[in-house]
Amino acid sequence: MGELGIRIEGLRKRYGQGDTAVDALKDVNMVVAPGEVVGLIGPSGSGKSTLLKCLGAVIEPSAGRMILGGQTIYDNGWKIPDLRALRRDSIGFVFQAPYLIPFLDVTDNVALMPMLAGRPNGQARQRALELLNALDVGHRARAQPSELSGGEQQRVSIARALANQPPVILADEPTAPLDSERALAVMRILNRMATQYRTAIIVVTHDEKIIPTFKRIYHIRDGKTFEEVGEGRSLETEAAA
Repeated sequence: MGELGIRIEGLRKRYGQGDTAVDALKDVNMVVAPGEVVGLIGPSGSGKSTLLKCLGAVIEPSAGRMILGGQTIYDNGWKIPDLRALRRDSIGFVFQAPYLIPFLDVTDNVALMPMLAGRPNGQARQRALELLNALDVGHRARAQPSELSGGEQQRVSIARALANQPPVILADEPTAPLDSERALAVMRILNRMATQYRTAIIVVTHDEKIIPTFKRIYHIRDGKTFEEVGEGRSLETEAAA
């Protein structure tokens, strides 16, 4: 995967030109190590969504440098010729809504990503089943998404994000629709998966229930990042409570 999970240096994003220009990102600097889950918080309009879209290779920054999995993907210009392949193979996405494909069963929802990457169907489904079992939803492998609870759907979406073993996962408000118990369960899963697969994970959140679980937090205000040490409350303790 490379030495570093995520490194961002002096990232900037400007929309528009001249008097109407808006600087959504002014000077963003972040480091997330392999196996680490970091929180990203900030008020509406602070630049969180823009930063995630830049990291996800959805929009192009205006300046700066981004390294994912030890590979420089942007340095005042894209360094990767195929951004679709980058998103498919090197970045996992977890959203507030699971966005599962309603006409595919749980296994095929997860297996679809490795299939698109060229894996044989049998291997892709085996990988899907391994992840579903690891996330305690293997017993739902043949179910349709509509038959799952909200928490189960989010576990399946995490399995899908891990299916191609990406070095990076970007999670955008993954616990917002969940109650406290299920939200903390999702955070336990993300931390366990980060450790097991040496994945660097950024969680964008407003969810006060999970903020105390982060060991490190980046605040973003007016397009700039500020790091603080989090409480890092034990999720194992929460599970036992």
